Parts: sequence; structure tokens; C-alpha cells
Amino acid sequence: MTDLLKQTIAIAEILKVRGETVAVAETSAGGLVSAQLLAVSGASAYFVGGGVLYTGEAREKLAGITDADMAGIRSSSEPFARLLAETLRRRLGATWGLAETGAAGPTGNRYGDDAGHTCVAVSGPFSDVKTLETASNDRSANMWRFSAEALDLFMQCLRESQEN
Repeated sequence: MTDLLKQTIAIAEILKVRGETVAVAETSAGGLVSAQLLAVSGASAYFVGGGVLYTGEAREKLAGITDADMAGIRSSSEPFARLLAETLRRRLGATWGLAETGAAGPTGNRYGDDAGHTCVAVSGPFSDVKTLETASNDRSANMWRFSAEALDLFMQCLRESQEN
């Protein structure tokens, strides 16, 4: 069992005990965040849904985030990650929204971010956002690292919400 799956099992247990749910929006992690959350038996108790919003068209059609909603916000940024997390949480009626957006590689993105750049956000009873720069152009390794970063931030927010 991977360390990531162990953490996901801990996240799942917290969510199940509290009766809370999560919705996920991903871009450059390509569905790995959702896959990790769904790899735990009984995921239907806490996983409401999610999507890989890899293009502007997917962002608009799946999340309902229009170009007008994006005014002053660029993709692969903390404000965009926050918007994704909040929007999916609201649209799917989840307790928590978890989002990731970045550039997996092997090259950077059209917004000027280098490969290995991602922003992750959590929206819910405790919200936070974080940027990670891996300095790597290894697409697969970055995707796994982005997923781990998103789940790490989610666990931190789950703990913070319990303490407050």
C-alpha cells in the first residue's frame, strides 16, 4: 500500500465519521486526486463527484465557470484553484471542495509557469490554498506529486476544521 493510499484511507475515515463529503476539480493531476479518494472502499459515503477540467471548454461546461467569471484570474493560479474548489463544492452540494491546477510538463504552460508548477485549494469549513514548484519536467512524477500535495492540504484543512 502506498503512503498516498494510507493518507487517503485516513481522509476517508475522517469524512465518514463526520458525515462530510468532497467534490474534486483537477487539471494537470489528470484525475489522480479523485482516483486516490475513490480507491478506498466505501467511497460513495463521502465522494460526491468531480472532473478533470483540462480545457477552458471543460471548465465552462462541467463547472459552469465562464470567461466572465475568469475576469482578472488566470489558470494555474491560486485564485483559480480557489474558484475551482468553491465552485465544485457549491455545484455538487459537498461539504468540501478540493482543486488542483498547474503544468505537469514536460514543458511549462502558456501562462508562463514552468513544468512542475501547481496550485491546490480546499474550500469548506476550513479553506486554504498553496502553490508547489517541483522544478521537474517529469510529467508522470509531477502528476503524482500534485495529487499528493492536494491530499496533504486537504488533510491539513480537515484537521484545522476539527480544532476550530
